[in-house]
Amino acid sequence: MQRIAIEENLTPIKNFLSDKGFNVESISINQKYTEQMRNYDALIIAGSNRNFLGISDTNTKAVVIDANGMSPEQVYNELRSRL
Repeated sequence: MQRIAIEENLTPIKNFLSDKGFNVESISINQKYTEQMRNYDALIIAGSNRNFLGISDTNTKAVVIDANGMSPEQVYNELRSRL
């Protein structure tokens, strides 16, 4: 089962992905997750936090999806195509 980190303000997307069988964990933008990022298969962020945790500089194999303007179904389809 893929492990997904999702920004905590994206609850509808979190619920949708959980219903689809993903192991989804909310993360706070105040937490330091750079090291733990290696434990996730994907990270879903809100567009306003594009440089969330310095993600552009983080050395991780996790898929990063900017969910700004996307429906839960679109995020799901993006995950399916990229994982």
